[in-house]
Amino acid sequence: MTKNKGLNILLEIVGCFISAAGVYSFAVAAEVPVTGIAGISAILYRLFDVPMGLSNVLINIPIILFSYKLLGRSFFVRSLRCMILFAVFTDYLLPVLPVYTGNRMLATLCGGVVVGIGDALIYMQNSSTGGLDFITMAIKAKRPHLPFGNITFGAALAVILFNGAVFRDVDSIIYGLLFNFISAAVINKMMFGFSSSMLALIITDDGKAACDEIDRVAERGSTILQGRGGYEGSPKDVVLCACSNKQLYEIEHAMQTLDPGCFIIMLQSNEVHGEGFRQLKLGKSES
Repeated sequence: MTKNKGLNILLEIVGCFISAAGVYSFAVAAEVPVTGIAGISAILYRLFDVPMGLSNVLINIPIILFSYKLLGRSFFVRSLRCMILFAVFTDYLLPVLPVYTGNRMLATLCGGVVVGIGDALIYMQNSSTGGLDFITMAIKAKRPHLPFGNITFGAALAVILFNGAVFRDVDSIIYGLLFNFISAAVINKMMFGFSSSMLALIITDDGKAACDEIDRVAERGSTILQGRGGYEGSPKDVVLCACSNKQLYEIEHAMQTLDPGCFIIMLQSNEVHGEGFRQLKLGKSES
């Protein structure tokens, strides 16, 4: 999310159009189930020809009322805007545009990528198109200890299985799971993969030499912390350095040469979204 409100709204519009195109022009056209309220709307559309955008808005009304207090006014307003945009694109613009009518597997792959790109643009503006996004975020706000991925996966699986049961199409369950997996992977890559940075923690006997070597190979500054072994109480230097993936590889290789017995911890951070650091590797470097 940028500081430019006009740009944020523009990105919301683009994201909603791309996401709606992925659902309507690929998934629905190829009878591939999608998740969330959009998936339920797609089922109603196929069974009773109910406009997807309209049903999406109507189903979302009680969900919005349920989650409004938990998620706040700003998020509600942005999500309501995206929900209306998604409905307009789905019911009025995309029906007059060509849809993909080729191979079902190709529709699944392309649709998953397209929806992932669209949804990522929406989420990056701290918004959503409503539906299960509201429910899962509300549950997370109420029960922060619950794994967010488990909540979303469970909800997604329920809609996909329901679609397969209604239309007696076992293959659609497989296509739906693949579609959902691809879109989630694209969302994660767009939101976190391009903005991630690395943090190296190097436990060594000579922190100054390690800092000099890091500066030589990666031109990165580093910090030395004083540590002490918990068993023997021997003093150790803990060197911290934030860097890119490529620089981390160069630093690790340099440390292996400088001090084969050093202990290296590698962490990955999603700085833009404040997700903290995730441990990637823990152990002695090998020469």
